[in-house]
Amino acid sequence: MRTRFLRALGTQRALNSLRTLGLFLAILVIAAIVQSQRAAFLSFENLLTLLRSMVALGMVAFAQKLVILLGEIDLSVGAVYGLSAIVTATLWLGGGSLPFTTPLIPALLAAVAIAVLVGLLNGFFTVRAGLPSFIATLGMLNVAESLQLLVSNASTFTPAYNDPLPPEWELSLFHNLGGALLPFGIPVETLWLAAAFVLFWVLRHRTVFGFRLVAIGGNPDAARIARLPVKKYKYIVFVLSSLIAAIAGIIDFSYVGSVGPSQSGSLLFSVIAAVVIGGASLNGGRGTILGTLLGAVLLALLNNGLALLGVGSFAQLLFIGLVTIGAVWLDIASQKLIRHAGQRSAERAA
Repeated sequence: MRTRFLRALGTQRALNSLRTLGLFLAILVIAAIVQSQRAAFLSFENLLTLLRSMVALGMVAFAQKLVILLGEIDLSVGAVYGLSAIVTATLWLGGGSLPFTTPLIPALLAAVAIAVLVGLLNGFFTVRAGLPSFIATLGMLNVAESLQLLVSNASTFTPAYNDPLPPEWELSLFHNLGGALLPFGIPVETLWLAAAFVLFWVLRHRTVFGFRLVAIGGNPDAARIARLPVKKYKYIVFVLSSLIAAIAGIIDFSYVGSVGPSQSGSLLFSVIAAVVIGGASLNGGRGTILGTLLGAVLLALLNNGLALLGVGSFAQLLFIGLVTIGAVWLDIASQKLIRHAGQRSAERAA
């Protein structure tokens, strides 16, 4: 019966649509359950908190989706997210291990440049040196985390209380990057999330670039025979991944108002979980940006809802880990069903 049903649906796109619908329903069900237990869940203040909590997660997950579409993975994004904020703070405010300081804008540009360099190195080690991206980016993760400690001297930076205090216009500019509020108290950083969604949705679904990413990830051998620029595309997605992680780190630094060497936290795990829950295949060639957004919403909703219900942080990690494993299992099972349906159709046609 399941095979007949899938055959009737016919295509992978139909299955993706079903998964997207399933995510919508899961989000609605979880929201209804939490709301039934905690009336404050749907309050305006809590919804803003929930939205803000998924800004960095969503932005970095969109870029990670492109990497995974190619059948690769970038484990360095969490460390780059933290390193960019630390480099900005140390260069701008001083107090770390660097023997000089710079104005804000050169500090921001330096942080972004370092992130681009990390992306290029990830691409080099994967494309030229032939290392699996899992190994190459895991190595860069450790390098970036070590640099955080080395550059910052394990210090915490707070621009508003720094001695000496930066110029007023620099403090204002930095605050407006992620800490300012729009009308109705909406954090400006949510605009970054919206802009990132539109950018990556267009890249993935409305450009030749996105079409080729799917083709390369879905069948790398055929892509090489068709002479698609596989190596060039891998460089591009690794650089994009690092660049977006750096921007997200700087925006979060602006919103929070301080930063320390532990800035990266568990972002990496959450990013990969959001991409997988959103319907991406770790083998490449499949997944949508909308699915990734819904995966990020689901994770943020689980974190927020479980916290409101008084569930401890350790239990939250356990619950989210189980959801991620379930998403991977669902992906594997659905691919088996599709292959089985294809084989049955081929046998009937023969």
